[in-house]
Amino acid sequence: MSDPIVSIHPLGFVWGTNDPFLFCVHHDDAYPAGTERMAPAASLAGRNLGQDFEGKDGWRMYHGRTVPGFPSHPHRGFETITVIRKGFIDHSDSLGSAARFGPGDVQWMTAGEGVVHSEMFPMLNTDRPNPLELFQIWINLPAEDKMVPPHFAMLWAEHIPVVNVPDANGVVTEVTVIAGRYGDATPPSPPPRSWASRADADVAIWSIRMPAGARWTLPAAAAASTRRTLNLFAGGAVKVAGQAVSPKVGIRLRPDQDVLIENGDTPSDLLLLQGRPIAEPVAQHGPFVMNTRLELQQAFSDYQRTRFGGWPWGGDDPVHPRDAGRFARHSDGRVERM
Repeated sequence: MSDPIVSIHPLGFVWGTNDPFLFCVHHDDAYPAGTERMAPAASLAGRNLGQDFEGKDGWRMYHGRTVPGFPSHPHRGFETITVIRKGFIDHSDSLGSAARFGPGDVQWMTAGEGVVHSEMFPMLNTDRPNPLELFQIWINLPAEDKMVPPHFAMLWAEHIPVVNVPDANGVVTEVTVIAGRYGDATPPSPPPRSWASRADADVAIWSIRMPAGARWTLPAAAAASTRRTLNLFAGGAVKVAGQAVSPKVGIRLRPDQDVLIENGDTPSDLLLLQGRPIAEPVAQHGPFVMNTRLELQQAFSDYQRTRFGGWPWGGDDPVHPRDAGRFARHSDGRVERM
């Protein structure tokens, strides 16, 4: 049997990914307590506000100037998947949708023909720190779906299956199934025009937590053409198919084999990203992902002309009331509260 490991690469701030994924970013910020404005209760002196990515004191303001986060910005031609591990995000968009979501929740947004949204990180706790940890994953859309109407969906933690898998010694690995079936566990459906909504796309996004000494077998993918990467982003060393692997790496795996993962003496966290490639040309510039340079030029022109429906909020960086709780308000007026 051939070696199941195709390649191993280091994980930077932005992770390398394979088609159909465009990239993945792991945000992990140790924010301090917040002010009444839900801003960090700390001096912002010395920070490059508007472009603060340095990680001074263990946290970043990103593009935010008062509250950390990403004020209004456009997207076209792909999807964003935001997976929260700690903290909260306040979402607002040009469709009129809004949400606050937190640990274990997933927001899945199809940008399609164009949407503007903001993602702000409110400091809700005034008496203790506000740690924030999340993944933002970009997954492509095929040409036939790049101009579909935008769609905003929430996958709440209460509805996302978590599978506990004991090994022969009773040590339990926890697999959170965000996309793609794992055994009998099926997560909530992705948006209807997502590449992940196609059964033959074989998309899986699984978050895996392995205690010290745990052994867990990653099952083979459904399709021989699937590309899969197992990202070891936290913890200690593991063995993958008998090969010792240090942390902070992405491990590209062959899709047609089960792969035994053996954890070492430290709990480890891994993220699986897999899917059948879309296998189309990719033309990307900033927030737009199309198939040709001409389509990119049209995207910029359309955004300058229409602002993708405009911006119905009072500022570029809206945050919701401190006591709003976890909620989603959709463009059709439907409200979910958790």
